[in-house]
Amino acid sequence: MKWQIPLLVAAGLAVAVAGYALTGSPGLPASPAPIKVQNPDLTPEAEQASKALLENFGDVRAWLTLSDALIRMGRTETAVVALDSGLEAIPGNADLWVQTGVALVAHANGQVVPAARLAFDRASRLAPDHPAPAYFLGLAWMQSGEPERALSVWRDLRDRSTEDAPWRPMLVQQIRAAEMMRQMGIGPGMMQGMQPDGQGGMPEGTGQRGQPANSPMAPQQKDAAS
Repeated sequence: MKWQIPLLVAAGLAVAVAGYALTGSPGLPASPAPIKVQNPDLTPEAEQASKALLENFGDVRAWLTLSDALIRMGRTETAVVALDSGLEAIPGNADLWVQTGVALVAHANGQVVPAARLAFDRASRLAPDHPAPAYFLGLAWMQSGEPERALSVWRDLRDRSTEDAPWRPMLVQQIRAAEMMRQMGIGPGMMQGMQPDGQGGMPEGTGQRGQPANSPMAPQQKDAAS
């Protein structure tokens, strides 16, 4: 069907493009130069981050670098487990909560599952101006077949973002996709059967700081709870 296209845009961009544009921390010092790989299971960046964490378990940039490398390697479950450890050490860091949400979306093949929603919600409470929670909330509305709600969230994010914001081009693409969906008359329930198979919670053995990993939270429930 022709309305598969905007769905693919919505799901595909969630992880493939979001990455550093939404989780990068300009306030953190620049990463040191890469080192030679000694562990064949890790990229140079991941190995360097692992060594940094041995010296300082509270190194936020190292947690972000390690988890990003694991996600890119397809080791999404390992990334989630690693970030859970990072959040034990630094529970009040918004970027780690955002990265946890991103890892969960990647683990669920692009779907903004309930556990990811919880992570983004926590990030939003810690850093209300962080762009990632709003971006992924809009994506959740898109995946629920509600482009109007997605547009409301994304347009607000666009209006409060600077012209040179690194996430702006991606956001503009998503807004166009949502407008296409609205013009095609897509509504709630029409996305069922079209979304990729995802996993509804965190991988086994993990927990989002006391939050139930598989607790349902559809967009409608989120609104009622807020």
